[in-house]
Amino acid sequence: MSRAAAIGERARTIGYALAGVEVLPAESAEAARAAWEALDPDVGLVLLTPVALAALEDALAAQPWRAWVLLPE
Repeated sequence: MSRAAAIGERARTIGYALAGVEVLPAESAEAARAAWEALDPDVGLVLLTPVALAALEDALAAQPWRAWVLLPE
């Protein structure tokens, strides 16, 4: 069974932990890329803030089997 993770600014992602989502705080583009690289293979869905999405556009295309969604502003 796959799990969900959230990457992005802590203030925008921390609440998802209450629903069992693994939260990987990333306040910068570099931190977002490091969080993406650290994802376990069983993470099938990644929630992204706009900042994280901008940092990960190339990485997302390289892993088309992993679904992602942009969090609302």
